[in-house]
Amino acid sequence: MSTMQATTVSCPNCGRTNRVPVAAEGRPRCGHCKQPLPWMVDAGDDDFTEVAERADVPVVVDLWATWCGPCRMVSPALEKVATDLAGRIKLVKVDVDKNPRLSRRFDVQAVPTLLVLDRGETVARQAGAAPAPALRQWVEQSITTREG
Repeated sequence: MSTMQATTVSCPNCGRTNRVPVAAEGRPRCGHCKQPLPWMVDAGDDDFTEVAERADVPVVVDLWATWCGPCRMVSPALEKVATDLAGRIKLVKVDVDKNPRLSRRFDVQAVPTLLVLDRGETVARQAGAAPAPALRQWVEQSITTREG
């Protein structure tokens, strides 16, 4: 995988569109107002190490499937959490059907399965959907425990 791959996000602060690399050192900031940007990317068996495990920030991994109703419900909630915690976390989405090695590695028994990784180490795990406030609390507790 090339770190030249990027996604496009709108800055929650000023609304400008920014290109954000899927893998990079540091934390993405808006090119216009310099505020932190939400970092939301897809990863798979071949690029997960570069995209998720080498990230400088804690990574929330969403192990999901296209056929899963709760996965489709939790996705907007996770995107809200990633936006609210811009600069503090990276959201990495993994389709378990397309990425069987990661599914086996993380012993996915149900989808969605959510992980918080810090430098590649799993520091928190939960299965099932939850509303955005509950997800945010879970993520913040997971990263605060690690930071403190």
